[in-house]
Amino acid sequence: MTKPLKLRTFKLGEYLRRLWRRWWGVAESAPAQAPGQGPTPPRWVPIRSLSPRHKLRVARHLQALPAADRYLRFGYAATDEQIDRYVQGLNFERDEIFGVFNRRLALVAVAHLAYSVDPQWATCAEFGVSVLPHQRGKGLGAQLFGHAVMHARNQGVNLLFIHALSENVAMLKIARHAGAVVQRDGSESEAYLSLPQATLDSQINGLMQEQMAELDYQLKMQAHQFREWLVMVQEIRQGVRDARHHARGP
Repeated sequence: MTKPLKLRTFKLGEYLRRLWRRWWGVAESAPAQAPGQGPTPPRWVPIRSLSPRHKLRVARHLQALPAADRYLRFGYAATDEQIDRYVQGLNFERDEIFGVFNRRLALVAVAHLAYSVDPQWATCAEFGVSVLPHQRGKGLGAQLFGHAVMHARNQGVNLLFIHALSENVAMLKIARHAGAVVQRDGSESEAYLSLPQATLDSQINGLMQEQMAELDYQLKMQAHQFREWLVMVQEIRQGVRDARHHARGP
């Protein structure tokens, strides 16, 4: 009975070490690829689950999108007021909303994984995503999609649905690359991706990613608070200098 337990423990430990290296882009023992020998594996992106306390940041992210991007994300040129209503209507208990924060704790990318409210479609979910223009080209949309797929699998979803405008080339490319079937109907397209059942690997992966993303967020939060403290200290020091200067007179 002891040998199998030790074997399982060793395999789990080795699995976690490799997972850590993969997320942080640490090279394995294999030699690095030379230019032109294939694509470089994507680096790990800290994708954090959002809660109602992040509503203001979600709204700021969406309202920072240009008009054309709002049109692609919502299917119409949403105004700031319409975006506010959308954010206030988000159901954080039923759905899953993910985000990528920069070092200033601003959301640069947000994804919405909406689970079906119809009992006969209980194993279906819909995916939507937005990325700020200056953060594109880094694969954030694909990373968020992969993250949503993993979470949907772990929640028992077997069909992921994407409704997008046909001109939303970037979103449809992500869906096709993942193996989704895309059906075009004029100006609109629908993508369907069948998901395999959850496995121990997907469940552990989901748990570890949540923990690492939370750690990344806390570190950014501490750094942000420290920068604000430094600014306050500098302002106080400058005020003391100014007061001394005025006290001495001309």
